[in-house]
Formats: sequence, C-alpha cells, structure tokens
Amino acid sequence: MYRAEKAAGESALPSIDSIPTATHDEVSRQMYVSHLRKYVMLDLQKDMRDVYDSAVEPRERARTGEAPGDALAVRKAMQPVNFYRTWSSLRYNAQEMTWHSVQGEVERALPDLIDVADEAAERSPAGGTLRLNPATEIPKAVSSLDIHLMPGCFHTEYKNDDVAVGAVYAHGTKVFSGALKKARNPGKGGVADSTGHYLKLKYPDFNPKRILDLGCTIGSNLLPYHRAFPEAELYGIDVGAPVLRYGHARAEAQGIPVHYSQQTAERLDFEDGYFDLIVSSFFFHEIAVPSTKKILAETHRLLAPGGVTIHMELPPSSEVDAYYNFFLDWDAYHNHEPHYAAFRQQDRVVLLSGAGFAAETCGLVRIPDRGGIGDEEFLAFAKGEGQAPEHNNFSSYYLFGASKQKADNVA
Repeated sequence: MYRAEKAAGESALPSIDSIPTATHDEVSRQMYVSHLRKYVMLDLQKDMRDVYDSAVEPRERARTGEAPGDALAVRKAMQPVNFYRTWSSLRYNAQEMTWHSVQGEVERALPDLIDVADEAAERSPAGGTLRLNPATEIPKAVSSLDIHLMPGCFHTEYKNDDVAVGAVYAHGTKVFSGALKKARNPGKGGVADSTGHYLKLKYPDFNPKRILDLGCTIGSNLLPYHRAFPEAELYGIDVGAPVLRYGHARAEAQGIPVHYSQQTAERLDFEDGYFDLIVSSFFFHEIAVPSTKKILAETHRLLAPGGVTIHMELPPSSEVDAYYNFFLDWDAYHNHEPHYAAFRQQDRVVLLSGAGFAAETCGLVRIPDRGGIGDEEFLAFAKGEGQAPEHNNFSSYYLFGASKQKADNVA
C-alpha cells in the first residue's frame, strides 16, 4: 500500500504510528485488555489491600507478635492467599494479552512499516540522524529475558531493517495504560512532559543546549522535551536497533530532529561535557546495580559543568510501606524485571554521590503528572506551594537527580 502511494507521487513522510490498522475484533480485544488491566491494577488491588489489612496482617501479628516488616515478609504471608494468587494470575495474563492484542496488526503492516522507517533514514526531512552499530553487544539484562513479557524484548530482529518490536511497543503501551489515565489537562502529561515543565518552572534560567535520553526505546519520553526546551538538540541512545529505527521515523514525521544512536549506556562515544541535561524514564530498575553505578559515572562524565541529570523511577523502598513494596516488587518475580527490587532498595543519593556528584546537589522529589492537574496547580507545585499525589498508576512520578558543579571541571 505505502509503496503504491509513493509510486503515485505521495511525498510527505507519514506517521509510522498510523500505519498498523486494527480490525474491529482487534479493537474490541484491545479495549477489553485495557479495562481488564485497570480492573486488576486499581479495583482488585484495593480489594487485595483490604484483605491484607483485615485478615493477613492481623493473622501474622497474632502468629509472630508483629506485622510483616518488609516486602519479602508480606510476600511470604500473601503467597498462600487465594485472593492474591488469583490477582497475580490475572495480572500476568493481562500483561501477556497486552502485547498479543497488537501483534496481528503489526505483522500485517510490517512491510509498510519497514518502508517508512527506511525512507525516514534516507531522507531525514526533519534533520535528525540515526546511527546503528550491528556490533553492539546486547547486555544480558536485555538479551536473556523478554522484559515486561514483551515478545522479542527491545532488540530482536526478524528480518532486515526490522521495526516490529518497536511497533509492538508503541501500540502495546497504548493498550497497557489506555484505561488507567484520567486526563484533566488534555494533550499534556506523561513522564517527559511533566519532568521537562517541572524543570522549566522550577529553574527558569536553566536552558539546556543538548539533552540525552538513556534507554530511549522509541522516544516517547524524549520527544516531549522539545516542548519544554524547543531550542535544545535531542539525543537518544538504546541497544535495540528496531526501536531506534521506529523512533527515528516517528520523530521525523513529527518534524522533530532527534539524533538516535545504538549504544550501551555504560560506554558512550560522546565527548566529555557534551550534554547539559541527561534523563531517563523507567530505565534503572531494569539493569543490575553494578551497571547502574557505571552508567551514573558515565552520566557525570558527559555532563557539562552546571549540567543536570534527572531520572524518573519507581519509589525507593524507604519511601513506602511494606505492603506497597510487596505490590511494586511483583514485577521482579513475574514480569521479567529481576533487578527491580534490588534497585529500589538503593539509596539514590549514595548512588549519585558515588558516581562523582557532590552530595549537596543530589536529591529525590515526587512530582504530579501534568495531565492530571491544572496548569496553575502544577505551577504552584513547582514553586513549592503544594504536594504531589501519592504514587499510583501515573498520578505522580519519583525523580532522582543531581547537578554537576561548575568547579568540577575547573583546574
């Protein structure tokens, strides 16, 4: 279809997101899966907490003389409970169904998807770039498991110039969160939009020239920084070629120049001090803690004096109670994210200071999702006049970060 349109004189680069077309039955299935996830993650999760508070915790207190003190203790107490076992099975199956529900439309459209990605790479009408390195070593954290239970993970290629897993990720994540989001501020919100505007409002004199996103996949949490900092050059790195091809085509169709490259975050080929802002979203909990330390040290090297690094992640275990830690750590056992719990147990200020950042510049903050509150409320929060909602399915985000002191590079 796309090749025929090009032969007929079609010149504009189409949105790669719009190419897969779901059938009536596929749309119905995707809507069902979205609402099933919402039912499991919100409604049943509240009921499960009630079961814990009213029955499991009192039973354990009577048996041992104290309530379960950490996530592992709560998990041990909950594992025999039929409510939890049923909930866990539903959640696992809903996760798998998320990706399966979009695979059909992606597979049918794959030739056209590849054609559009190839043309984007050849023409780059927006001025972005795509650097791929077939010799890139895929880290074991990525290659050994299908993270999030997504078939093929982020890197698998089934044919030349493949973009299949990028398309599955793009369309599957819409199903994943479709019924969870309650947008009060339409067209706004999400990790990058919220973080970018928080930085802009909190630090009005901060105007980064270059922004780097670590583990960018298809660029969903990179492109929104263009709204907050339209003059900045955007860069994204990932180990997966298919997601980078897809992300490049996506950015080019939107007219946003992004420089994508296939690299491992532990060893990047940019020169010292090249970036003013380095970000990531849901990245560090998917890698081992030793890798985290290396990547943060690399981040320090790459930041210009006065530069800022900020990362959206799950709340540290020290910030929430034992039950919520148990709930969050489900992914470590069942969602192919084995490093999840170990990362959450880390003191993030210690991680940053160990990477070279001065401890007084390091910190942790929870910010509201910009799409869930009004602009005036978000501005008030950035000024320190309000609190973010509790962490629960995209209502707020935990950020940790630091700035690189200007004295660091002064002889």
